[in-house]
Amino acid sequence: MSHDLGTAPRLGLRANAAQFSLLVAVNALVGGMLGQERTVLPLLAEDVFGLASYTAALTYILAFGLAKAATNYLAGIWSERHGRKPVLVAGWIVALPVPLLLIWAPSWWIVVGANVLLGISQGLTWSTTVIMKIDLVGPSQRGLALGINESAGYLAVAATALLTGRIAADAGLRPEPFLVGAAYAALGLGLSTLAVRETRGHADHEAGQGERTGSPMSDREVLVRTSLRDPALSSASQAGLVNNLNDGLAWGLFAVLFASAGLGVGHIGVLVAAYPAVWGVGQLATGALSDRWGRKPLIVGGMLLQAAALALIAAVGSAAWWLAAAVLLGLGTAMVYPTLLAVIGDVAHPSWRARAVGVYRLWRDLGFAAGALMSGVLADLWGVRGAVWAVAAVTAASGLVVVLRLPETHRPAAG
Repeated sequence: MSHDLGTAPRLGLRANAAQFSLLVAVNALVGGMLGQERTVLPLLAEDVFGLASYTAALTYILAFGLAKAATNYLAGIWSERHGRKPVLVAGWIVALPVPLLLIWAPSWWIVVGANVLLGISQGLTWSTTVIMKIDLVGPSQRGLALGINESAGYLAVAATALLTGRIAADAGLRPEPFLVGAAYAALGLGLSTLAVRETRGHADHEAGQGERTGSPMSDREVLVRTSLRDPALSSASQAGLVNNLNDGLAWGLFAVLFASAGLGVGHIGVLVAAYPAVWGVGQLATGALSDRWGRKPLIVGGMLLQAAALALIAAVGSAAWWLAAAVLLGLGTAMVYPTLLAVIGDVAHPSWRARAVGVYRLWRDLGFAAGALMSGVLADLWGVRGAVWAVAAVTAASGLVVVLRLPETHRPAAG
């Protein structure tokens, strides 16, 4: 929809409440597509396909992470060249066959292929909803906006993990749990095609306001600056990678660890859902707090809290303690997740911000692949608990990198 002549797009959450709320709903459906796998797929790997090796069972997360990471990068480039909405719609089209492939897969490699498609879809859809919300709200409420976005996505991950766990406990691992994902994909495509509006004009308007000048940057320059040269952008990128490394571990091995203690599918679903549920709810507060307190304290505290929670999971053996540790892990992740995205929004000029978001999300979601590979290999060598201890140590080290290298990027005005 074009704006009237002489009427510039208005930035801000209140001014764009209707479209912002619609994008929140769309991103909840994006998260639900991920959540349909959280409880069921690790159990499917063992019970239906008979995978004895942790590394083999984690191949689907490796495939997902590599596909999503690469697509995140392309989504940033394509959304600047072609607009946000076409990229979003394309992501939902790619998602449509995923639940059907998971239902019908006669071999594990079809499941892996479905997760390549899921990774491509998530890279296109989730990246674009992030970029569109940054476009709409402008600089003053960036943390709040991204907290709401990520909260919606991960609450949907948690709710769908819990729902599919319950369905699997009652009806079996296939096909019923994945019918939920089929409904999400159809609804997401419909809303994105018929109701979502293009937001690139808002970014162009912000770029023209002259808050920061930015000379044209090539895709390669944005990649190098975000990955290595800029201390804020590169510190955020490495912290994002490690955050998703430990999420890849949680996705692939937590259900296996809980099952080894004799817990049933329904109980495992509760424990698996607790971590993304706290993560989702917590971001409603932490994103806004980063606008008020600054970004660095939340990122440092969150990485160290994640490390402590993972160590607790490795050290204990009861459902009650695992639930407490899952809550702490979710809280630590909530402190970090929207705040790292806000750092990218703070530093990157609107003229190349979508590409910087794509590069950050490239590195962040490579963490899924790194986490799957590292935790799978270490679980085969040292057992599941040994893998969790190792990832806890890596997460603590990442927090120390942030302490030493990340400058504060958002200093609210006093008053």
